[in-house]
Amino acid sequence: MTERSDSGSNESGSYVEPGEFDRDTRYLTTRITADGRDGHPVEAGRYRLVAARACPWANRALIVRRLLGLEDALSLGLCGPTHDRRSWTFDLDPGGVDPVLGIERLQQAYFARDPGYERGITVPAIVDVRTGEVVTNDFAQMTLDLSTEWTRFHRAGAPDLYPEAHRAEIDDVADLVYRDVNNGVYRCGFAGSQDAYDAAFGRLFARLDWLEDRLTTRRYLVGDTITEADVRLFTTLARFDAVYHGHFKCNRGPLTSFPALWGYARDLFTTPGFGDTIDFVQIKQHYYLVHTDINPTGIVPKGPDLSGWLVPHGRDALGGRPFGDGTAPPPPRPAEQVPSGHSPLP
Repeated sequence: MTERSDSGSNESGSYVEPGEFDRDTRYLTTRITADGRDGHPVEAGRYRLVAARACPWANRALIVRRLLGLEDALSLGLCGPTHDRRSWTFDLDPGGVDPVLGIERLQQAYFARDPGYERGITVPAIVDVRTGEVVTNDFAQMTLDLSTEWTRFHRAGAPDLYPEAHRAEIDDVADLVYRDVNNGVYRCGFAGSQDAYDAAFGRLFARLDWLEDRLTTRRYLVGDTITEADVRLFTTLARFDAVYHGHFKCNRGPLTSFPALWGYARDLFTTPGFGDTIDFVQIKQHYYLVHTDINPTGIVPKGPDLSGWLVPHGRDALGGRPFGDGTAPPPPRPAEQVPSGHSPLP
């Protein structure tokens, strides 16, 4: 077994015979809960979400935080789109220092919790501002907890992204999407052999075909409202043509070749809380500059044309209520807006 050592990213893992990329999923699983059973009760202002717009796993947390209106309760620190082998860095902030945590590298918060920490320094991470220690980087559980444990701080009109009546189906669909799509694109991009790549490629597009069929007759993945399942799929779809199609060799066809999936992605992109978190410039910078083993020249492509994201999607005809009995979130705060020119949204 040979190790892939991108310790500064969410792409740390190993190659298992015969060359299949195996993601390191040994996360810090401490939870922040209403009852504080893990020693970290939900409290407004106590924690800071550290994310990066470039990262699809962190993008999930950005979307959920926006939809639920947790901006006042959970502050946000944003890392730059690139990092070195050590850590994500706060190079977007003045002086390269996070203004709340007072650190230059996210690695410092991981080491504050465990000086001998040897795994990936990943985003998203939630840091306890009082101690400067990372509480959790378990991105899958993190967004579920934001929905179910932080309810006291949800905005009026916040949607129910994890409704009890649909949780089993949401979990099942999300598991398939994670295995074959979210992580499937990485299995293609980081495959260590032709056979491993061929297998990952087959699974990815078989699942995309399955999703295409599912979304032809329904507006959302589960039920008639946006749920956690849609959040998890969207962040991969948003990056598909810009990065995965070429950079990760996921090139049977672009997202635009799937009529239902492309319409579904555009529908979500133009829904408040989704597209307004997408920074295409940072996304491309991250993948094409950080993955020097895949793109040794460091050339960042100019395309694709992003104007198609704003073409009317027509998905309203399928029915559904995006926010259920809730309402759309307000526009993002000025300090959290995607920079002008980094998105087709006005």
